[in-house]
Amino acid sequence: MNSLGINKSKKETKVVVAMSGGVDSSVVAALMKEEGYDVKGITLKLYDDTKQSKGGRQCCAGQDIMDAKRVSEKININHEILYYQKKFKSEVIDSFIDSYAAGETPIPCVQCNQTVKFRDLFKYAKDFKADALVTGHYVSRIQKNGHASMYRAKDINRDQSYFLFSTTQEQLDYLRFPLGEIDKSETRSIAKKLNLNVANKPDSQDICFVPNGDYSSVIKKYRPESFQKGDIVDLNGDKIGEHQGIINYTIGQRKGIKISSEKPLYVININANENKVIVGNKENLEIKEIQLRELNILANKDEFNEVINIKVRSTGRLLKAKINLIKDYAQVEILDKETGISPGQACVFYSKDSFGDKVLGGGWIDKTFNNKLST
Repeated sequence: MNSLGINKSKKETKVVVAMSGGVDSSVVAALMKEEGYDVKGITLKLYDDTKQSKGGRQCCAGQDIMDAKRVSEKININHEILYYQKKFKSEVIDSFIDSYAAGETPIPCVQCNQTVKFRDLFKYAKDFKADALVTGHYVSRIQKNGHASMYRAKDINRDQSYFLFSTTQEQLDYLRFPLGEIDKSETRSIAKKLNLNVANKPDSQDICFVPNGDYSSVIKKYRPESFQKGDIVDLNGDKIGEHQGIINYTIGQRKGIKISSEKPLYVININANENKVIVGNKENLEIKEIQLRELNILANKDEFNEVINIKVRSTGRLLKAKINLIKDYAQVEILDKETGISPGQACVFYSKDSFGDKVLGGGWIDKTFNNKLST
């Protein structure tokens, strides 16, 4: 049994490494090569970066592809580019726009992992007869009795399990995450030690197709009709202002409402059907219950009988909750105080065991409920 848990010698073990052009995936490819595995690097071209505005750090575009190729040449592995622009446009960008237009706050990085990365790249690696698909994600993977479980990474500040909740069991059994047990600082040190050209390359901070963080400009480009004026109303339904398009607002937003009030106003709800933005005070943001759609369960149903932990945003804390699984959806009762939860985000389930915080699965937030209203 080799270090990847595969019953072959390393030189006979064929692995595909997903190389984004960043330091994490580059280090993973170099480590696999250094250990003696038969490595092939794959980089996805996901959109036409020549049409993007300058500024910001992007992934899966021109410069990153060149960086991945340079790393591949340095460590002497085969490298291939897969052109997935059409798939990315239809399954990630269009979905992102549809979600915003519906008054939600989408997470395109999860959808990217769910579709072009772990579904299509998974199929490519299988067709290539690779023994494993290896990535630079910061999650831990524990294999027992022939099946793998996902855990939060050792470096909690870098943990990416929230973005990988939709990974299927079949995919998880095939995937490997070598960085799950090390800190980001160690990854940088390895890159410098190996003299990789990306050793000091900054991490990507923005959504790849929104390099300047300007979501509305992307929606205006693809869906200009989304910018329709409408009413800003209070919790009683009374009009107190006007907006220039619901896509300019997200749940919990305070800045940009431009309405004077004794107490600060926050976006409490977005009613896309009536083209209305509902505002209220901060206490109105507290959510006690959420409903999830499109569940992905990675655990036995009996693991949900007790109080477990959840995350409702990528940078959020773990919250205590009770989960009621009902066929293809779930009702989640939040036992801790939490505000500003938005439809379109993910809710990820965790349980604690001797290995750490185990990912039980998750789903997409479809509705939220508080004392005043539901979305």
